[in-house]
Amino acid sequence: MNNTVDPSLFYDNRARDVKRTGEGALGKDDFLKILITQLQNQDPTNPMDDREFISQMAQFSSLEQMTNMNKTLEKFIATQTDNKLVQNSHLIGKEIQWQPENSISDRNLETNIVKAVRLRDGNVSVQLDNGNWILVDQIKQISSGGKE
Repeated sequence: MNNTVDPSLFYDNRARDVKRTGEGALGKDDFLKILITQLQNQDPTNPMDDREFISQMAQFSSLEQMTNMNKTLEKFIATQTDNKLVQNSHLIGKEIQWQPENSISDRNLETNIVKAVRLRDGNVSVQLDNGNWILVDQIKQISSGGKE
């Protein structure tokens, strides 16, 4: 039996083709390539143990599920960020009492009507009837009555 090794598989010949990811982490495609290479190059007289193979397949399955879950969570977070604006749109036309940034006491609350809501740099702010913009975090009370 003639055992020869394909020279293209030598490390020196493959090192130039190595692609690096930004994080330097292996992905599911890399894991699958390693597993296939391992199966193709195993010794036929001493094949991979069934338990080891099943364990590697379970790891691959877990990696794929975590990747899919990560993508789903990223979509969910993006949706929640977009919803901040919608969640605060009910404030339009409402009378609010709000605390100025330089005030340290709830006794110095100001009262205005909300005219608009905007999302900028991840922060939701409202435009008051006097034209000023304040962060929704400054709002202390919301009333249904307005002075329109």
